[in-house]
Amino acid sequence: MSKKQIGIIVLVAAILAGGIVYLSTKKKTTPVKQIQVNGIAEPTTPANNGNVSPISGIACENWNKRSFAVMQPADVAARPLAGLSQADMVVEMVAVYGSITRLMGVYGCNIPEEVGSLRSARHDFVHIAKSLDSIYVHWGRADIEQFKQVLDSGIIDDMNCNDDAGKSAGKYCYRKQATGNMRGVDTGYAKFASLLDGAKTFGYRTENKFLGYPHQNELPLEQRPSGGHLRVAYAKPYDATYDYDKTTNSFVRTWGEAADTDRNNNQKIAPKNIVVIIADAAPIKVGEQYVNVQIGDPWFDQTDTGVAYFYMNGQQYKGTWKKDKSKIDSKLMFLDETGQEIKFVPGQIWVDIIDPGQALKWVPAS
Repeated sequence: MSKKQIGIIVLVAAILAGGIVYLSTKKKTTPVKQIQVNGIAEPTTPANNGNVSPISGIACENWNKRSFAVMQPADVAARPLAGLSQADMVVEMVAVYGSITRLMGVYGCNIPEEVGSLRSARHDFVHIAKSLDSIYVHWGRADIEQFKQVLDSGIIDDMNCNDDAGKSAGKYCYRKQATGNMRGVDTGYAKFASLLDGAKTFGYRTENKFLGYPHQNELPLEQRPSGGHLRVAYAKPYDATYDYDKTTNSFVRTWGEAADTDRNNNQKIAPKNIVVIIADAAPIKVGEQYVNVQIGDPWFDQTDTGVAYFYMNGQQYKGTWKKDKSKIDSKLMFLDETGQEIKFVPGQIWVDIIDPGQALKWVPAS
């Protein structure tokens, strides 16, 4: 039996086992305002008109090319990270229970010269990358045997710079000389041109199939509020704040009390849209450092919907998120209080996923 067949069998068994656990145990839930989400079907037509990024809604030459979802660290010694100012989307959540976060930059419309640091794969990011039809780039993986078999099964097009998934992606990545407080694990980088060459060598499809997120026009300058402050209280020094800038209609990010910038160009990280998802998190098993976030993955999760907050045009909106845990490639949907898809303003979408026990505070403009 081939390695791919073994991986698929393991995956199917894990999904069936998860279903049995779900039916035999009390479902853990977060109090959520009941709105129309369960009956919402995934769209079957493109969310945007024209040659625009399906994620950011911005017109670009690469609008129909597959994106790359790249695992990047939050460790202070690795900051500032390279490439994030040019990501169409960034997903941020805990990777070690109760403390360390990790990020996944999704690059489609814009191609940074260099991206890094690169860090290991985590299962909670894999199914989100799959939902975006991204090629998944990482340096190593979490030391969970079931997760290794899932990656080896070929369930997602991935590039492992550590080579332990059977793909010789190592030649498309490299180690930098450590400087300052950088540790060895912080030195993994890749030239984006090399990642593109690697994906071509592996025979990965280059055309995007993700239908995208819908968008709306930005508010005129005179209708925007003069300020607004958001705090997302991950454990220090991973906590983040965002200050709304009326002129650019973006949220300037501070990370661990320091301005968050891009190592490539010193540009401030300032997403146009912020999504904060509330999702329960716990160790995968007793005594395990690796966390499982209940965000609708097909391996460990019992929950695949919950409350969400959205920030755009200087305002806060409440709604829900939903991702069908029975399908690894199901769309991570963002819904308003009527159950309709949120329409973002064109630009970067930054997704912060927090546990109900972590503080979230929005102070609107006075």
